[in-house]
Amino acid sequence: MNTNYLKACSDLLKNINTKKPLVLHLTNFVTINDCANMTLAIGASPIMSFEVSEAEELLSMSSALVLNIGTSTKESINNMLLVGKIANKLNVPIVLDPVGAGATTFRTNSVQKLLNELYISVIKGNLGEIKAISGLETKMKGVDSIDNDNNKETIAKNLANKYKNVIVISGKEDVVSDGRNTMIIKNGHPMLSDVTGTGCMTASLIGAFCGVTDDYLLAATSGILSMSLAGEYAFKSLKESDGIGSFKVKIFDGISNMNENILRGGNIELYK
Repeated sequence: MNTNYLKACSDLLKNINTKKPLVLHLTNFVTINDCANMTLAIGASPIMSFEVSEAEELLSMSSALVLNIGTSTKESINNMLLVGKIANKLNVPIVLDPVGAGATTFRTNSVQKLLNELYISVIKGNLGEIKAISGLETKMKGVDSIDNDNNKETIAKNLANKYKNVIVISGKEDVVSDGRNTMIIKNGHPMLSDVTGTGCMTASLIGAFCGVTDDYLLAATSGILSMSLAGEYAFKSLKESDGIGSFKVKIFDGISNMNENILRGGNIELYK
């Protein structure tokens, strides 16, 4: 990947630190605190709310909205629809994390309802979740995908073309596509999958980057790349006696210490 694109990613980080965009979250109870702290770590400002009556006020001052169905109910999905429609009206970009789509009928149908009634700027999920949204057969174990990684670039590209948005597939190598250009991010570490919520936190990072640009392919790539590089940093920083708890803390350290030079050192390829 040419260095110009990596520079563009690093420039977005500079913009986050200057603008400190407010990112509204309707997210899951398991990772809500981590998502708030991750948003702060990258230099943005989080606000967490489940109250529809204040949504228009909050969105009028917000730069992005993150929706996460991880611990959703029928009521919370309806609230996401109401808040999402306000975001669409105000031209606030929406990042959707379809946690567990494909695992249960409720989750799959809920995501489809959101996609049918809202314009979503970025959908970020694992391969199983994205395949389920695409109507493809998938293998899920709870909210985790156990599919192989074959053909995921084509799957992302096709779904992006269908919804005219950006699709992110997380995995051993992350894929980001807007249907025209497809990026493969080759950074990261396997231990990232051992920490609950790294995907949710990545959606928060993408939301922060979406808050400073209307190039959502670049924003999604920057968010994924930031988490991947932080994972590498966290692993390299571990002592012999350190475990998952230390690794998680060091992910936050990696994000809070993220800078333009680190982002420029990423490994991104354009899929052809």
